[in-house]
Amino acid sequence: MSPPTLHDGMVVMPRDEFEELLARAAERGARRALADVGLDGEDAAHDIRELRGLLEAFNAAKHTAWQTVVRLVTTGFLLALVAGAVIKLKVFGGDQ
Repeated sequence: MSPPTLHDGMVVMPRDEFEELLARAAERGARRALADVGLDGEDAAHDIRELRGLLEAFNAAKHTAWQTVVRLVTTGFLLALVAGAVIKLKVFGGDQ
């Protein structure tokens, strides 16, 4: 690794050394970001898989809740239509 040189006030270094420097900085930054949110160490992969599983379960529950709401509204609407038809047709022998 050759020392960087100055050229017109700019630091100049070989491209491969610059890319290696960037890769190391990116890796350190990623490790620090994971550590900041508590996802570092040996159990990090397990924790992330568990979080993904919880998120999938939440999304499935949300989807099921919306399906239930739609079914309830549809059933209520159909019951109201049937009740209206029964009253209109006087099926149960009300006042004639």
